[in-house]
Amino acid sequence: MAALDLHIDDIGKRFGAIDVLRGICLRVAAGEFVTLLGPSGCGKSTLLRIIAGLERADQGHVRAGGRGLDAVA
Repeated sequence: MAALDLHIDDIGKRFGAIDVLRGICLRVAAGEFVTLLGPSGCGKSTLLRIIAGLERADQGHVRAGGRGLDAVA
């Protein structure tokens, strides 16, 4: 399986009145390693769930290899 570039553009997610993610942008080149660090409850797992297609973002787009992943969830 070929490695794909990952593009995250302006991702936002709300749970009720709480902004969990707001305006997240990230580019990960094929073959690059990235670590998400932050305190408990800051949205790390939510972002990973959106990237994996397990959760739907309220705004923004996720693309891998130029292909949109927004409709997976």
